[in-house]
Amino acid sequence: MTSPISLHDTGELLLPSPLQPFLPDWPGADKLNLFIKRDDLIHPVISGNKWRKLKYTFNALPAGCERIISFGGGFSNHLHACGFLCALSGLPFTAIVRGDYSTNLTPMLEDLYRWQADIHFVNKKTYKLRDDPDWLSSLSQRYPGSVIIPEGGSQHLALKGVAEIIEECDVEFDHVIVPVGSGATLAGLITALKKPQSATGIAVLKGEAYLESLVENLLPPHTAMPAWQIQHQYHCGGYGKAPEELKAFCNDMQRSYNLPVEPVYSGKMFAAVKDMIANGQFSSGSAVLLVHTGGLQGAR
Repeated sequence: MTSPISLHDTGELLLPSPLQPFLPDWPGADKLNLFIKRDDLIHPVISGNKWRKLKYTFNALPAGCERIISFGGGFSNHLHACGFLCALSGLPFTAIVRGDYSTNLTPMLEDLYRWQADIHFVNKKTYKLRDDPDWLSSLSQRYPGSVIIPEGGSQHLALKGVAEIIEECDVEFDHVIVPVGSGATLAGLITALKKPQSATGIAVLKGEAYLESLVENLLPPHTAMPAWQIQHQYHCGGYGKAPEELKAFCNDMQRSYNLPVEPVYSGKMFAAVKDMIANGQFSSGSAVLLVHTGGLQGAR
């Protein structure tokens, strides 16, 4: 099969992604050294953490792989990236989608159909089986030769790609901030940091304790890690919830700083950072890295 990593040969990938100073006119921001890791600029389709999480997974596919299967919602950046990479490599792709969008396709799903993906809409009860070994075994039997990638690409292979975010930076940071949905991006960043550096995840969904367990299950066992935490007060009511105030904030980020963000992931993170700075959660003079994980297609 053709390797999906042939993107490197076309010159389409912007790597390393730009590291940009960020100088917002937010109260207290002038006392910090803020930087944005612009992973949203890596590629027009598979931008941000999706490229980071998937590239080693695709490189490790067995020679006999005949299909990729994965899971996500109707706006899933992960399914979008998987579908594109599969189309590029000539691999059939099956997307298990939470909810029935058959009569109201999202732009993401339209793209998947255009890339010849096989889409199955399932209800919430069935979707909850996405980590059940027996159900996954039945999928493997239904699709012989398939490789199943977990929701969000969250598996140990993803951590290596995410860790390269830190390796690409030529600045030493005290704190790293990133939005959290399935845990792998935060886990990968944690593995790349060294004490006394710390990482903070901004939860984009309701999942206190649940999100922490996802991260802990991905981290190496019995290994001392730098300090990390997940802030749960900025999800704005849950995944995909976008009150008018958040939408206005996202629009202002574009207008004031020429920085495109969306209200599902990156917008919530930047809004959280603004509030954290105002509340004095960072020591004066701290160097803070804000990881822009892309996902702009989900806001179409």
